[in-house]
Amino acid sequence: MKKTPDIPAPSAILEAALYVDDLDAAEQFYGEVLGLERIQRVADRHVFYRIGGSVLLVFNPDQTEQPPLDPGMPVPPHGARGPGHVCLVLSREEIAVMRKHLLDWNIPVDAEFDWPGGVRSLYVRDPAGNSVEFAEGHLWA
Repeated sequence: MKKTPDIPAPSAILEAALYVDDLDAAEQFYGEVLGLERIQRVADRHVFYRIGGSVLLVFNPDQTEQPPLDPGMPVPPHGARGPGHVCLVLSREEIAVMRKHLLDWNIPVDAEFDWPGGVRSLYVRDPAGNSVEFAEGHLWA
């Protein structure tokens, strides 16, 4: 596929969303276990985390599938069911530390391996079953 010269190419992903059925369990996993910086929680609707220059949005789909109540914030209804995926960047050494930390929390490792180019990945599941990958930042380089 060729890039169309008159269409601007996005420079980054600003936010990514996962959907969970239990925000309290998700908040413990992402905030307490992974140590992510929580930037907002709204009741049983969502909890948001800062990751570098991006934001991880964790939503309750039962709430986000509803039409917006505030006309000043006309975010269209959205949501997903079933496990999603997010990949978080760590160095190889940090992945090893995270592996031990997750096992100390009794979070089983789904998979861990080196890709053909030598990049390390580690996969676990959050409490909702979403696949959370930790990989070296040059995976797609």
